[in-house]
Amino acid sequence: MELDKKELEKKIIEALKTVYDPEIPVDIYELGLIYEIKIDDDANVEIEMTLTSPSCPSAEELPGEAEAKTKAVEGVKDAKIKLTFDPPWDKDMMSEAAKLELGFM
Repeated sequence: MELDKKELEKKIIEALKTVYDPEIPVDIYELGLIYEIKIDDDANVEIEMTLTSPSCPSAEELPGEAEAKTKAVEGVKDAKIKLTFDPPWDKDMMSEAAKLELGFM
C-alpha cells in the first residue's frame, strides 16, 4: 500500500495541535513553532521546530512532547524533532487564530 503523505501529515498536524506552550494558551502549530514536517517513503517523520525563545523554560518539554505525540500517530514509523532557532520565532509567525486568541489582532 502506498503511503499517503498528505493524509499522514494532516494526522501529524492534528497531534501537534494538542501540544501547548505552558506559558501561552495556544498550541505549538498555531503559534508557528513548526517550520517543516518531512515524511519519507518509510513513514519516518522529521519535524523542524523552534521555540518562542531559546531560554524558554519549557524548551526541553515541548520537543519531547511533540515527538511523542507524532510517534503515537497511526502510520508513523518513527519521529525526530530537529530544533532550530534560524529563523528566530516572532509573533508574526502565528496563525490568525493564535493572534486573535492572544489579542494581537
